Amino acid sequence: MEESVESIAVLDHDEDDPSSTILDLTSYQLHDLDSVELPPTLTELDLTANRLSTLDPRIANLSHLKKLSLRQNLVTDATVLPLSSWNALASLDELVLRDNQLRNIPDVSIFQKLLVFDVSFNQISSLHGCAKVSDTLKELYVSKNEVAKIEEIDHFHQLQILELGSNKLRVMENLQSLANLQELWLGRNRIKVVNLCGLNCIKKISLQSNRLTSMTGFEGCIALEELYLSHNGIAKMEGLSTLVNLRILDVSSNKLTSVDDIVNLTQLEDLWLNDNQIASLEGVTEAVCSREKLTTIYLENNPCAKSPNYTAFLREIFPNIQQIDSHVFS
Repeated sequence: MEESVESIAVLDHDEDDPSSTILDLTSYQLHDLDSVELPPTLTELDLTANRLSTLDPRIANLSHLKKLSLRQNLVTDATVLPLSSWNALASLDELVLRDNQLRNIPDVSIFQKLLVFDVSFNQISSLHGCAKVSDTLKELYVSKNEVAKIEEIDHFHQLQILELGSNKLRVMENLQSLANLQELWLGRNRIKVVNLCGLNCIKKISLQSNRLTSMTGFEGCIALEELYLSHNGIAKMEGLSTLVNLRILDVSSNKLTSVDDIVNLTQLEDLWLNDNQIASLEGVTEAVCSREKLTTIYLENNPCAKSPNYTAFLREIFPNIQQIDSHVFS
């Protein structure tokens, strides 16, 4: 026998703010909210992993609501249509529509203070509609869709995280106005050439599983701390000498035969080189100048990983190493 919604719904009160309430209805497989009370003082409503295909009109009256999650439901474009006229929700700062059945970016122009907007794992073919999203936005997630072009994002001057992984992008473009961007996630697309459009404050970039054959294009990203370029067609390590703040470099599963251009990377902690054609173990250790900093190195499935005393040699060269391939040392 199923428990009633009333007995399992979680209604939390923020001790610092007696009027603040959070209603978490995650994974109750609800088809509607008819049997659920929606207190007018709600600030967060989490409806993740249910079976909702319509929006309860009572949500429109939750004037204190800051966060609304409809992740993993049966939400369509028609389902979210009422949102555009729900004026009482104008102060919403986080809207999650991830993992649904959307085909378009919904009209969320009513939310003039929006900070987080997530429409990943849908069937969205275009970023048309982003132009109406508030310029207050700090995090935009549109991964695992069918988007073919980066557009309508030039007004996001406060944006810090842009996630467009697993789409159909071929060109990096229209990024130049994102002056505050900290993280750019473009893995699993069809990009052939790096073009960061002058961004220089960015700290994390992922271009894993694209069609890159060159590493050039990152030279101006002097603040960069994490760079992920695995599963491409890169044959040479280059364009890295200016990235003096880099802590994590992943160039696994490429076509590398040697390790180059990392002599200036004195902060390097993680180096992923596995599944390449690197022959010289000595060449690897000579290239890394951050010997005291390095804690993780992956070299498996390279010719050099078959060297005698491979693990012992690396542990001697890198005194603070904690992991070699899948082997973790205590």
